[in-house]
Amino acid sequence: MNPAFTIPAFGPVLPEILMAAGALIMVLFGAIRGERPGYAMNIIALALLAVTFVAVLMLPGERVETMGGSFVVDGFAKFMKALTLIASAGGVILSLDYMRREGISRFEYPILIVLSTIGMMMVISANDLIALYIGLELLSLSSYVIAAFDRDNVRSTEAGLKYFVLGSLSSGMLLYGSSLVYGFSGSVSFPVIATVLQGNVSIGAIVGLVFVAAGIAFKISAVPFHMWTPDVYEGSPTPVTAFFAAAPKMAGMAMATRVFIDAFPGITVQWQQIIVFISIASMVLGSFAAIGQRNIKRLMAYSSIGNVGYALIGLSAGTAEGIQGVIVYMAIYLAMTLGTFAVILGMRRGNVMYETVDDLSGMARTHPVLAFCLGMMMFSLAGIPPLAGFFAKFAVFNAAIEADLVALAIIGVVTSVIGAYYYLRIVKVMYFDEPAERYDAMPAGVKLVLALCSIFVVLFGIVPAPLVAAARAAASSLF
Repeated sequence: MNPAFTIPAFGPVLPEILMAAGALIMVLFGAIRGERPGYAMNIIALALLAVTFVAVLMLPGERVETMGGSFVVDGFAKFMKALTLIASAGGVILSLDYMRREGISRFEYPILIVLSTIGMMMVISANDLIALYIGLELLSLSSYVIAAFDRDNVRSTEAGLKYFVLGSLSSGMLLYGSSLVYGFSGSVSFPVIATVLQGNVSIGAIVGLVFVAAGIAFKISAVPFHMWTPDVYEGSPTPVTAFFAAAPKMAGMAMATRVFIDAFPGITVQWQQIIVFISIASMVLGSFAAIGQRNIKRLMAYSSIGNVGYALIGLSAGTAEGIQGVIVYMAIYLAMTLGTFAVILGMRRGNVMYETVDDLSGMARTHPVLAFCLGMMMFSLAGIPPLAGFFAKFAVFNAAIEADLVALAIIGVVTSVIGAYYYLRIVKVMYFDEPAERYDAMPAGVKLVLALCSIFVVLFGIVPAPLVAAARAAASSLF
């Protein structure tokens, strides 16, 4: 263990402790202020996320375990926690103006974002099934509430209810699978499970693995456990949808990687088949189902399902190169998603938010900079060089080919071509259709998020080395 953490036993858990203490202070502050708009609370939440981000960067790069081995910090955990905190901060910034104008700016929202982020950070560092479940439930319970945060809106309350019901089912499946894994391995600790489950394992352990995979697949909205995603994305307030599309995806992919690589390395052949199936199904459904969507938020829901499928290609490889591909993919996906939702949040006239593809008509003439940025995001999501999205897909496809999963890589390329249709259709509507009425000026916070994401999407193709090197170091810490 690193000497820097021998005196404070909970040193590796410092970021989570900071977040939890901050959440308690925010609850107290919010209770004192009462029902006044929660703008100050959002600023406090952003400051807390920034301080925690610095604390994460200060964690040791080598593997450190604490809390009886149930919590682990390594290079992979550091990288994914940093991405999660960036995503959460983006969700808060995008909500600042929206919540005020919709009349739902209440102090509970940033507190729920902070609590959800604590859960995400816990699942990223979970080193046993119990810690994993506790973190997952903290993440999920907070998410159910913010999905229905606009309580006077029928679509929002319906989204929260659907998310809650289906989320409860997935939690039960994860618990059942965990109990089977515990029964056949004699432990909930990932290292012990990895030691016990080697080679030819019993059918009971395989069934447990399947149920654990099903519970994880729900959290990352992978097929066939994706059914909640389009309705929740469409019904939730738009900043909440942006948050769901970004932060929980980072934590979910990190959780899947941690569980399969750390807990089941001895039965890679068995779980590899599950991941390959989920990956193919997600890519195919995400590509075809989005074609007929007219609502942009629903389209982005199916896009996120497809993107999870592409990220899972890297996990399917089960190698350091594959995990590096997953990390690079998720970092780039984060920028593309937040940038796209920043533009969606800019589609407002007065008190009305617009959400359909047709509402983008002629944006290139009314808002040329906005259209250029959204077009760049769409080209990147389609995987067109030299934008970042191309390199993201190249990383996972290359890892799959090196792991002799050539057919999986080919399917990924084909579905990318199919998926490019609905991304390029948005570009066509913006640049070739008759212009609609101008939208209101975009809020400063939304402009900031869009600018940073656009710069990243362009610059990665020019200077990829820093992110790739960091991703390689993070992936190597798992092997």
